[in-house]
Amino acid sequence: MVSSSSHSLLSLITLLIITINLNTQLIFAQPRYLSKFCFPNEGNYTTNSTYRTNLNSLLSTSLLSNGNGHGFYSSSSSQNDVERVYAIGLCRGDINPDACGSCLSNSTISIAQACPNQKVAVLWRDVCMLRYSNRSIRGFMEAGPIFYTTSSGNVSSSDVGGFNRQLMTLLERLRGEAAAGGDLVKFAVGNVSKNNVISQTIYGLAQCTPDLTESDCNNCLVSIAGDIPQCCYGKLGGRLGTPSCSLRFDVYKFFNDTTADTTITRGKKSTMSARTVILIVVPSVFGMVLTISTWIHAMLRETGEEVLGEEADEIRSAEALQFDFASIRVATNNFSEENKLGWGGFGDVYRGTLLNGEDIAVKRLSTDSALGDLEFKNEVLLVARLQHRNLVRLLGFCLEGNERLLVYEFVPNASLDQFIFDPIKCANLDWESRYKIIVGIGRGLPYLHEDSCLRIIHCDLKVSNILLDAEMNAKISDFGMTKLFMLDQRQGETNRVVGTYGYMAPEYVMRGYFYDKSDVYCFGVLVLEIISGQKICSSRHEENEDLLSYAWKNWKEGTASNIIDPTLRTGSRSDEIMRCIQIGLLCVQQTIAERPTMASVILMLTSSSLSLPEPSQPPLFMIELEMSGVVG
Repeated sequence: MVSSSSHSLLSLITLLIITINLNTQLIFAQPRYLSKFCFPNEGNYTTNSTYRTNLNSLLSTSLLSNGNGHGFYSSSSSQNDVERVYAIGLCRGDINPDACGSCLSNSTISIAQACPNQKVAVLWRDVCMLRYSNRSIRGFMEAGPIFYTTSSGNVSSSDVGGFNRQLMTLLERLRGEAAAGGDLVKFAVGNVSKNNVISQTIYGLAQCTPDLTESDCNNCLVSIAGDIPQCCYGKLGGRLGTPSCSLRFDVYKFFNDTTADTTITRGKKSTMSARTVILIVVPSVFGMVLTISTWIHAMLRETGEEVLGEEADEIRSAEALQFDFASIRVATNNFSEENKLGWGGFGDVYRGTLLNGEDIAVKRLSTDSALGDLEFKNEVLLVARLQHRNLVRLLGFCLEGNERLLVYEFVPNASLDQFIFDPIKCANLDWESRYKIIVGIGRGLPYLHEDSCLRIIHCDLKVSNILLDAEMNAKISDFGMTKLFMLDQRQGETNRVVGTYGYMAPEYVMRGYFYDKSDVYCFGVLVLEIISGQKICSSRHEENEDLLSYAWKNWKEGTASNIIDPTLRTGSRSDEIMRCIQIGLLCVQQTIAERPTMASVILMLTSSSLSLPEPSQPPLFMIELEMSGVVG
């Protein structure tokens, strides 16, 4: 009979053998990356393709051999122009060469795992950023995609006003310093000490890739600084970044005292690659057996506690998100008609006020869902983790008997349709407001498609699902509803089409197939509605002519100005409006492959110098659907 101590020793030896034989890159687990964006619709490569060969060669050797001595690396593959790969790596300006090389080497591993087979990707770690593309990216300012993270601590309510004023003053100074940094490094750090306005010292950082001009760096930093009030208001710390620039602030010193000029010696390049690490590690593995053994013993002893801890965290999360039905009933005045904000396919929405004075919106879901209580709770816990400035925030849920309630933040200006389709209120939406709404929706969708934990396809994006906050910022609502309700979906196909005709892409409404570019189609419809002030199925045009038909006809005939809402035809930026009409038509093209990704759409919207392809005719299927009795 094998004793428990012998069994433990045997387990230990087995684990050591497995550890030694693993790829040594995995021996020392690296911290998880901060964020990543993959762009599967920009093209994929296959295992044995030239693109993959070029990418592997570029990331493993060429890139880290082409640095400027100040933490910036840029290179491209030399083989096959058609399958050429371009890459950029950037380290934080206060990081020494060895740490920089190690971070970028680890990023090459992480990006391959996070974005397998994608031709375009970007990944951020704590002190470095790595990106590659199938187009030239050096010298081009990228306004998106954008990521942000915040600290868990909050500024005290009495200090928040002064804190934010001091913060923006600090970041404005650092922005100017970084932008003026020259073509080797564009990096600045600094602080504002605690004073009679703020009770804590604020530290800040600003950085751009040095291939940008001073103007482009400045514009990039101005753009992301404009997102701070939405993403990080009242937070003690935050970080925002695009592939071209980044900002960070916190109440502790997160950067080194020495500057980039002293820590990264001019002309010195990091050659510390993953293979160098392997050569150092492998000969000394057996010399580390005692250390590893001790670590494994501790891990084996604590495994049970760790698992129990994770389960306890999930239970605490559910408890924190679950509302009492009685309190919701009181908050909504027993779901009175006076409190009803609207209704939809998933249920009615009511305004409520909690006992603490917080305003909420409560969606009372219909009772015909086949979703079990546990499944419902698990899905809500996942959706509640999604946080983006252009998404309505889910605060929690309620389950009692047949009642299933979703509790959201209250968004005061109601939905977009109540403005653009109202003959009086539409005058309050000038072009600047409408453009901000278009861009806001455009920024929320890539988060759902690419960077959220659920990779959600909305499937019912429409004007009534776009809510407007007090500053008229767009917030997408009802995201995750398809995830919660379409239980018969399988790999992008469903037998239950849930959505609104006119907004739904042809592949979805006719065959039940849905993709992220099905949402792109919805976005195109939204753009045309926002510009024209007319509904997709408007009957104000010629008989049986919907908005897409009308927009395409006028675009083709060179009379696209006919599409524009009359309230926008004077004093507005006609060139920008015409560009948005073209983007809208590109989004509603019949062929899925011809529609841009939402990441590309954001670049089209924010980079006026980017040339746009000519759109092709959108699908004209509304008439046939109506005649066949599918609609209505």
